[in-house]
Amino acid sequence: MSDGRWSDLTTRIVSAAVLVAIGSVEVWLGGFWFETFIAIACGLMTWELVRMVDPDKSAARVQLGILTGVAVLLSYHVPPIYKIPILLAPALVGAGQVGHSKLTYALFAMWIAASGLGFISIRETMGFGWMIWLISVVVATDVAGYFVGKTFGGPKFWPRVSPKKTWSGTAGGWAAAAVVGFVFALHAGFGFMFIVITVLASMASQAGDIVESATKRKFGVKDSSNLIPGHGGFLDRFDGMMGAALFVLIAGMIYSPGGM
Repeated sequence: MSDGRWSDLTTRIVSAAVLVAIGSVEVWLGGFWFETFIAIACGLMTWELVRMVDPDKSAARVQLGILTGVAVLLSYHVPPIYKIPILLAPALVGAGQVGHSKLTYALFAMWIAASGLGFISIRETMGFGWMIWLISVVVATDVAGYFVGKTFGGPKFWPRVSPKKTWSGTAGGWAAAAVVGFVFALHAGFGFMFIVITVLASMASQAGDIVESATKRKFGVKDSSNLIPGHGGFLDRFDGMMGAALFVLIAGMIYSPGGM
């Protein structure tokens, strides 16, 4: 085993611990505190997105980041007819400001804003238990994928898009998610189908990670930013969560096993 493979482990653990501590408090508090936390995170992700798409637009980064945060906050509290126009605002305004890859920016900006509303809706509408489940699935998928992939290596999952990801790490993430699903199913009295849904949420989180990796590769950047030592930026950390949140919102329309 080469020590180089684990050289960033300490930094990653410390940064992750701080982020998890802050996020846990915000999730527990809910309401205004959680909504504000999500709005700030979405604003920072849009800031990183503009930084990748058009690095010269430093002023636009801040403006669009603020606009995204405000849009996410407002979208949960306005009548349904206004939600989509508000969520589209950062994408449409930003597409007129960035000089390159307008479509890529617009699609990614819509995903960020919609996922922000998704996070808030899951916590405030579905409840605390569902938010903890979502976080547990994504964290378990990410952590297991990292350690299993580093330990066993093997064939790459999609080398052209994400050179570091392996099939062993990907499968390890699915297995860890299945364990999470089993534990929550026992606690809430859900059946086997819930474990399947949990694994699908894990896959959705990995899909979100792949989309972000492909975007970074397109623009030739390693990390979306350096805001989180050892992890890159907020997009690097929340991409999986955004993918899983979108899946949960869609799955919730089809399968609703009750509260947790």
